[in-house]
Amino acid sequence: MFTTFRNAWKVPELRKKIIYTLLIILVFRIGCHIPVPFLDAAVLNSMISSGGSFLSYMDILSGGALSQGTLFALAVQPYINASIIVQLLTYALPPLENLQKEGEEGRKKIQKITSFVALGIALVMSYAYYVTQRNYGAVMYTQGASGVLTAIVIIAAFVAGANLVVWLGNSINDKGLGNGLSIIIFAGIVSRGPSSVLAMFEQIKSDMKFALIVPIVLLVFVLMIGFIVFMNESERRIPIQYAKRVVGRRQYGGQNTHIPIKVAMSGVMPIIFAMSIMSLPSTLEMFIPVATNPETGLQKFYAGFIHFFNYTSPWYAVLYFVLIIAFNYFYVAMQYNPIEIANNLRQNNGGIPGIRPGKPTSDYIQRVLSKITFIGAVFLGIIAIFPIITGMAFPTLNISMGGTSILIIVSVILETVRTLESQMMMRHHKGFLE
Repeated sequence: MFTTFRNAWKVPELRKKIIYTLLIILVFRIGCHIPVPFLDAAVLNSMISSGGSFLSYMDILSGGALSQGTLFALAVQPYINASIIVQLLTYALPPLENLQKEGEEGRKKIQKITSFVALGIALVMSYAYYVTQRNYGAVMYTQGASGVLTAIVIIAAFVAGANLVVWLGNSINDKGLGNGLSIIIFAGIVSRGPSSVLAMFEQIKSDMKFALIVPIVLLVFVLMIGFIVFMNESERRIPIQYAKRVVGRRQYGGQNTHIPIKVAMSGVMPIIFAMSIMSLPSTLEMFIPVATNPETGLQKFYAGFIHFFNYTSPWYAVLYFVLIIAFNYFYVAMQYNPIEIANNLRQNNGGIPGIRPGKPTSDYIQRVLSKITFIGAVFLGIIAIFPIITGMAFPTLNISMGGTSILIIVSVILETVRTLESQMMMRHHKGFLE
């Protein structure tokens, strides 16, 4: 990996892309420290630390901006939710499905629709956070500023920050290196590393028994990284053989190749999908807080419903695991169409050895996909719920969302390295004249 970055730095064009990406990350980190007016950061910090998984998850994606009440508090979450909604609607609404089939122009239109949906979600989330912060006493009303003006300023700052983060991510896509939004999320997660290490040392100072747990946590951390890298690079190869055909005096075909199917082809998206669904009750609680002493049947039902989706509830982990598996199958179904693959193989005189063309080929590919998808889904589920289980066993260790964070970091690094290698290969190929 370090060799790849060193070699890429020697190429002037790649060096410009790397520098541009680093500058965008610097702008993102500066925005994470620009405070939003009328917010008390100390109250927000205590609110996030006791707010459960959803607020902690949002704080991780924002690089700590949410707990500090800064401009980029929403980070990429509105755009991610909008992408999920639009992708789901693409398979439910024929107009969106037709747009997806129109090629580049259709994708641009879908991108615009996603941006408008993200703007609407940012407005709703900004208002929800404002209401939550007001209920916790984090909103400071200064003399001469009305409550309406304070609300407008806070909501407008959050919405503007969310749109600016999306613009920064798109700028990386256009002029930088790698996937822009993934790089932004990566920068936010990595920025939390030093504070987490310092917090661990503070725990050791306060109670020396943690000194015995820390080496175990570090060992599990290293093993988890190795496990994630292994699963990310694992793939199932379906052998493909092309028939020979003679055109004039030349012979074509007769090649043996394969279709690579990665075990973790969906990456971290199923986890983000599942977390977005699991966060809906927490978002509802921001608008309608749970009564301290529920008396009526409706209040008791609502309190039990919110508790069911609490991060510390065992049912939360079970439902979270099931949703990850379901969304993994959904995401793979969007990427792979066995019938289309079988038709393309038949049109190009290709086939799977021992499998008849047409429906038998598509059925075989579907069976292989189902097995690989299940393995990948279980892998993602284990990575996602392992920190939850560990947090239940060691509640004083602040390692919530650790598995997802590691998965995002490793996935972004591997994707960036592959991008660099492909870019260098394009610039150093020998050419057909040599």
